[in-house]
Amino acid sequence: MAHPDLQAEELDQHTEGPAIPRQRGVGAPARRVVPTRPPGASVAETGWRPLRIAMIGQKGMPATYGGIERHVEEMASRLVSYGHEVTVYCRRSYGDTPADGYRGVRLRQTHTIASKHLDAIVHAATSTMTAMTARPDIVHYHGLGPALVAPLPRALSRARVVLTVHGLDNQRNKWGLAARAVLGSAHWLSGYVPHQRVAVSQGLAAHYGTRFGRPTTYIPNGVNPARPARTRQIQDRFGLTPGGYLLLVGRLVPEKAADLLIRAFRRTETPIRLAIVGGSSFTDDFVDRLRREADGDDRIVFTGFAYGDLLAELYSGAAGFVQPSRLEGLPLTLLEAAAYGLPVVASDIAPHVEVLHSDAAGGRLFRDGDEDDLVRVLTALLADLPGERAGAVALRERVTGRYSWDTAARELERLYLRLAPEPGRRGRARLAVTSD
Repeated sequence: MAHPDLQAEELDQHTEGPAIPRQRGVGAPARRVVPTRPPGASVAETGWRPLRIAMIGQKGMPATYGGIERHVEEMASRLVSYGHEVTVYCRRSYGDTPADGYRGVRLRQTHTIASKHLDAIVHAATSTMTAMTARPDIVHYHGLGPALVAPLPRALSRARVVLTVHGLDNQRNKWGLAARAVLGSAHWLSGYVPHQRVAVSQGLAAHYGTRFGRPTTYIPNGVNPARPARTRQIQDRFGLTPGGYLLLVGRLVPEKAADLLIRAFRRTETPIRLAIVGGSSFTDDFVDRLRREADGDDRIVFTGFAYGDLLAELYSGAAGFVQPSRLEGLPLTLLEAAAYGLPVVASDIAPHVEVLHSDAAGGRLFRDGDEDDLVRVLTALLADLPGERAGAVALRERVTGRYSWDTAARELERLYLRLAPEPGRRGRARLAVTSD
């Protein structure tokens, strides 16, 4: 179930774009949707028209945990505000799906099989078949796995197929050999089947250029302005005090390397605590191992997943943020931590370097997978927190200036408009009107 702190009105208020009106029903037209073209440009100049867009691959909306889910919510809601019709396909396991949509986006649940290996691919398949009956202009897949069913709309419909690569899922350690082989096939299909690929990081875009020699559009994730929150829950629930803990946020899966952080943190001599915010993603055995590694160190606290006001409190009160991941696309949690002005420690993998640029006060890098180097950097951070906070100010300004959901959504809209088939006899190119 969605966290009660995550309210539609609150999220609309704090997004970078205008508030998005809710719809009266899943099949009903929006009460107040005003199509918007780039300022000063005519329809003839831009080729703008309202599009019907299906998004598949995310777990659902409203976004609670999960970077892909946050990405889809921010992009889809903005596309709706520009005048397009967007349907997001949801899994029942992710939480309650509002019957009247969310932030103007139409939501539709389709069947799946709730298991580690079948959940994503079965949901992608049922969502694709359902979406094709609605005859969308664009079918937009998120993640590598759904590329396995991308040939269906490519071959059987006039829809243009777009796939956003959020990371190389075939390299994730939580998968066994058989699953990696299947995802390897999805990786190959992602290079050839979609009409266009979108990569959220420069490294991923370069990978597709080198591996497949195919054009890939770089559209990075965005970040919303920080929402500083007073401490109301974290002290009572977790024993955390403002400025008294380091923070890790993310799914507890092997490639996020929370185990590396726990081992390194236990070697530091500090009263500062470590809050590990996240939970299992079909990785219960790994989570159990993390708890065993933390056993006996009262400074380490596991909070479970957090979002909404609770997550805002955790960011607001942290002394610093640690991102030890060994594999990422472009992590939203890193951007969010920087937006809150937190000193950041991150592994020196390419997506992190893309954000931090270099090792400096406020944005420290350690050698990927090197426990000793992580101990060194954590010790340096904790020895001079005021200096690190001062350096984090420059990082915050750079990140919030560079990574914008509004810019990303406009770039995606332009991509859609270049790809979208002409309406022809379907006659669906029409301006949205006010519904009485």
